[in-house]
This record gives sequence, C-alpha cells and structure tokens, in this order.
Amino acid sequence: MQQSHDLFESKLELTPPTGAAGPRLWVRRLAVWKEPGEKPIRDIHLRPGLNIIWSPDGAEAEGGSIGHGAGKTLFCRLLRYCMGEGRFADEEQRKRIGVAFPNGMVGAEVMLDGVCWAVIRPLGLRRRHVALQHGDLDTVADDDTPTTGIETLVQAIEEAVITPEITRLVRTQPGQAAWPIALAWLTRDQECRFDHILDWRDPSSGSEAPVPASGDNKALRVAAVRAFLRAITEEESQNQTSADNLKSEITTKETQFSHLAWTVEREQNVLITALGLVGKSLPEMPLLIDVLRKEAENKLAKAAMLPEMGTTDIETARRTLNDARSTFDRLEAERKEINARLPAEERLLTNLQSEVPGLSSAAQMAASPVCPICEVPLDKALADGCNLSRNPFDEDACRTRFERKRQEIAEQDEIVKRLKARVSVQQPEIALAQQAKDRAAAHLKRLEDARDNRSLAWETALSHKKKVEELSRAFDEKVSVRKALDALEQKQSNIKGKFEKFRSNQAAVFTEVTERFDPIVRALLGPSASGEVKLTGKGLEPKIIDGGDRKTAAIESLKVLAFDLACMCLSVEGKTRLPAFLLHDSPREADLGLTIYHALFRFIQALEEATEQPHFQYIITTTTQPPQDQLVEPWLRLTLRGSPGEERLLGQNL
Repeated sequence: MQQSHDLFESKLELTPPTGAAGPRLWVRRLAVWKEPGEKPIRDIHLRPGLNIIWSPDGAEAEGGSIGHGAGKTLFCRLLRYCMGEGRFADEEQRKRIGVAFPNGMVGAEVMLDGVCWAVIRPLGLRRRHVALQHGDLDTVADDDTPTTGIETLVQAIEEAVITPEITRLVRTQPGQAAWPIALAWLTRDQECRFDHILDWRDPSSGSEAPVPASGDNKALRVAAVRAFLRAITEEESQNQTSADNLKSEITTKETQFSHLAWTVEREQNVLITALGLVGKSLPEMPLLIDVLRKEAENKLAKAAMLPEMGTTDIETARRTLNDARSTFDRLEAERKEINARLPAEERLLTNLQSEVPGLSSAAQMAASPVCPICEVPLDKALADGCNLSRNPFDEDACRTRFERKRQEIAEQDEIVKRLKARVSVQQPEIALAQQAKDRAAAHLKRLEDARDNRSLAWETALSHKKKVEELSRAFDEKVSVRKALDALEQKQSNIKGKFEKFRSNQAAVFTEVTERFDPIVRALLGPSASGEVKLTGKGLEPKIIDGGDRKTAAIESLKVLAFDLACMCLSVEGKTRLPAFLLHDSPREADLGLTIYHALFRFIQALEEATEQPHFQYIITTTTQPPQDQLVEPWLRLTLRGSPGEERLLGQNL
C-alpha cells in the first residue's frame, strides 16, 4: 500500500482543533424495518473515516450479476433522508416502496458532537417522524415515541455546526434552513455525474431541494459555498443583496429605456409623415419637437378656417330628402299596385265579352223562339202542347239578362281604360320623383361631407398636436430614464469595486482551499500535476494543470472530487461551517480512470492515518472494485448485488 507520507508529499497537513475526539457530525448506523417490532431487514454500521458500499459488477460479481440496481443510490437517499432531506426517492420509486413496505421505516443513529440522535422516518403510509437526542434507535423504532419531526435534528445541526450567522447569510427566504443546502453539497446527486462543483441536485432525482441547492442560479450556490467556507461577510452579503436588487432594477430600466427609445423613434417618424415634412431639412431631437409643434398648430389654424355647416341646413336637407323619398315610394307603390291589378281586370273584361254572343242569340230567338230540346217552334208547342218540358219560356227575362251583361262589359271596359291611362301618366311622375330624390340625396351628402371634412381636418390637426405633446413627454421620460440608468450603472460600478475589495480580503480562504486542493490533485494524478481554486467575478474556478489546463470529462469530475475533499480537510481543521462529512455516490461512473479511482481510495485511507483517529466520515458507493486490500473491514461496510432480490438493499425486488 502506498504510504501516507507519499500521498502528502505536497505538505497536506491536517491539524484538528484541540480537544477534538472525532468528526463533529457522522452517521453511526442505518437500519430499515419492514414492520415495527420486527428485526431490521437491513442494519448497516458505519464508522468515522472511509466507508465503502460495494456492488460487484460483471466478472467481479458472483454469477456474473450486474452491480447496478442493487440499491446504492437508494442507500444514499435514505441516509440523506435521515439527515434531514424531505424525500428519499422520486415519486415512482416512493410509490413502489410504499406498496411493498406500507408500515416500513428507515432509521439512523446520527452522531452530533458525541451525542447520539435516534432518527426514525417512514417509508410507506405511516407519518411518524422522530429525531430524539440521547435516544436508542431500536427502542424508538419499537415503541410509540411521539413524533417530533426531523426539524429538531436540523435545528440542532444548524446551531452547533452551521451557526445562526451562516444561516442568515445562506437563506434566500424567511425561515429557510441552511443545513439542507449544506447537505445537498455534501451528498451530491449521482444524476449530476460530478460534472461541476456547483451541481448538487438534479431535477430528475425528485429531492425537491431548496434554493439555492437546486435551480439555475449558480450565483446563489457560490454565495452559499463562500458562506460555509467563511469566505463572505455580513457586509458583503448585504452588498450582494443590494447588487442583485440593483441588477434587477437596471434590467427594468433598460427595458423601459429601450421601449421609450423605440416609441420616440416611431412617433417622430409618424408625425413627420403626417405633417408633410418628409424630405425637408429637420433638426435633431429635442429641437425637432418645436418644429413639429409649430406645424401641427398651422394645420389646426387651417382647419379652423374651413366653412362650417350649420345643423339647421343639414336638417332641412334631410327633411327634403325624406319628403322626396316618400313621394317616390308612394308613386312606386301605386305603380306596383296597378301593374298587379290590370291583368286581372283585363281578364275579367274578356270573360264578360265572351258571354255576349250567347245572350245575343237568346235575345234574337225571343221573337220566334224554338224549343231547345225538341227544336219545335214555341208557338206550335204552345198551341198543341209540349210533352217534354213543363217550364214556360220567359222572353222578358232573357232580354233583361242580355242588357245587364252589356252594361257590366261597359263598366269593366271603363275600369281597364282608366288603369291604362293612369299607367301612362305615372311614368313621368315617377321619373320626376326619382330625380327629386337623387338631387335631395346629393345635396345632403355635400352638406354632410363638408361638415365631416371640416370635422376630420379639425380632429386630425388636434390629434397631431396631441401626439406632438405626447412625443415631447416620451422624450423627456426617455431622458429621465437614461439619467436614472446612468446613476444605477454608476452605483453598480461602485459596488463592483467593493466586491473586488471583498474578494481580495477573502483571498486567504481560497489560498487555504488551494493548499488542500493542490496536494489532493497530485495524490490522484501524480507529482507532475497541480491544482488551484480561485474566486473570480464569474464564481469559483478550480483548475488542474497537467501538461496544460486539463478540461476533459474525467478531469472535470476529478475537480469536483478534489474540491469536495479539500473543503472536507478544512472542515476537519474547524476552518469551515461544515461538518467533515462527505457522501459520494458512484464517482467512477463520471468517467474517472481506474488508476485515478484507486488513488482516491488510497488517499482517503492515507487521510485516516494522517491523525491518531479519523476526524471525518467519507462514504463512497461503487460498482467498480476498490483496491483489493480495502475489501475487508473496517473499510468495506456493505456488499450489495443486483440479483437475487434478497441481495438488494431492501431484500427484495420491487
């Protein structure tokens, strides 16, 4: 095994605070129960120093089973859950576990400054959350200890380790706890793949970590890291808040200024066109406003000189038109009535005339009538007697009917002649009525157009004058906003100058981070490598130099590991407001080479041996086999397998 002095050849020295007996915060035990009162289905004992959770994969596994899906990430999530995180899995996995373990519980013994906190949290339907100081985990799991909520443990960690001062610096909203933010950093999501030192919680993990632990605002995470490293003061934090508010205000003013500039440009172009000034030599703003105002006033004066149409003239013309329309409509209705009646009257006359021949014949026969039945002269029939008819022939009635029919025909003929005469008279009357109506309509339209033109010219001129004044106000507002924006930008520049001073004052902290980061990089990559961590205006920038500035995917992951370990070393020495605790879930899956990966295990073991007893707790889950000599106690704490189900973390397939 590589000796500790070889790994610390770059003079990485750890000096725990006087009187320190071990890590201030660590997890001694994690257990899972399917039912209260039963034996735990999983009981994992942990220790200060290196703790390996291994799931053999491929050729390393018995029977060739895969190491993935054995429960390594769930182990991490349950540990985080017992340390104060709100959820232990995403929604789908929580449902599957809840169905399989409706009364299930997970518990942990969390050591805080030498005192054991017994923590019980539900996995299924139960809602019993207990965090009991000086508690016994098995007793708390078996009895009906009243629920206390996990907040009691969170509050104790904040008061003892984080401190209220740092909590005030970290929180982004009233009442927010700082420990869940620190926990997110110390127990990164495996889904983040160790891509960046500020990537802590991935949305797909369903942890619902608070801001700034999650979300897109990495500046908040930089501020949180600096607060935990004691590299930011209350004054700088207040200035940062002012700077953030100032930035938001500047953004608002810039948007307002851009809108006003666009409005002024558009409105002055509209007015130049409307007032007929296109192509003329015009001054720049604000002198242009005086030119536009004068031209608008000229247009208004010209509109005032247009003839004004009185209301009486228009009303008289409207009455004349209404009278002409009434006359035309009456004549037109009469024409339609005659046209509809005349054909019927003519048919009636024709029908009456068709009856005349019969009646005339009857009258001629009246002098010497013949029986229409037997064609015997009536005189003979009367003299001799008729054997066929009993009705006597009435000669007077026949003549009367003939005369009456002739009278009806004469009367009907008179009606038809009268109607035809009216039709011939109507045609010129209707034509004259149409002309009178058209003249009245044209006259009314001329009067209304004259009135409307004057009104339009007046309203347009008034509108132009109003728009000139609106343009003047918009321009004044634009100038005012520009002055305010300049003042805000000057304030921003002054604050940036203060930040340069703040960063300069805090340079010593990041010098200490670099003093740990550099030897860790050398231990993992070799003596030719070097590392550095800087605080710049863009945030935290770790660098690894090994034949140049290295930025491969594996090196980026290594930066994250080395940064976390460097900060843990500072925590061991009591120089941060963080516990010397780290949980790394499968860092090899972030493209680390096997040589570097094994060097990580060697480094942690050497870190244990750097002091009389470990003053940190480092937990790592892995599918890649660690160095052979570490696959034993005390370093190997748990071996999981993807199959059969009994070898998985919860002892069954879900």
